[in-house]
Amino acid sequence: MSFRVVPDTNVLIASRKSPSPTSPTRELFERWIRGEFTLLYSLDTIVEYFCKFRELGLDPLEARLLLTEIAAIGELVSISTFHEQFYPKDPEDIAFLLCATNGEASHLVTYDSNFDPVKSRYSFLVCTPLEFLRQLRSY
Repeated sequence: MSFRVVPDTNVLIASRKSPSPTSPTRELFERWIRGEFTLLYSLDTIVEYFCKFRELGLDPLEARLLLTEIAAIGELVSISTFHEQFYPKDPEDIAFLLCATNGEASHLVTYDSNFDPVKSRYSFLVCTPLEFLRQLRSY
């Protein structure tokens, strides 16, 4: 199985802020760097990442390096379909939903419960980093 993953902003932030070297979010990004799955992003998700990083006070240099890495080895998704039947409650989450649907994602990885009411409505799995890692580790 080929894993195509859209990480929500909260997953990126957790990967950088976790004090534990064995954190699921850190492992997730280490496995991405090793090429174990494809990280999908769109221009809208990059903007959302940047805005949240700045809002939460993430070191600007660290944020820039992370976004550069995503752009360098992630897969840019062009958004051609903008209308979905079901949306999460938070409008900021729409960019991630559209990236997942347009990029034919297998997973949208998030800690955000705003996706819960709509997660069964899509072909990709909405899950936490640990749930995703369990699947990835089994392959």
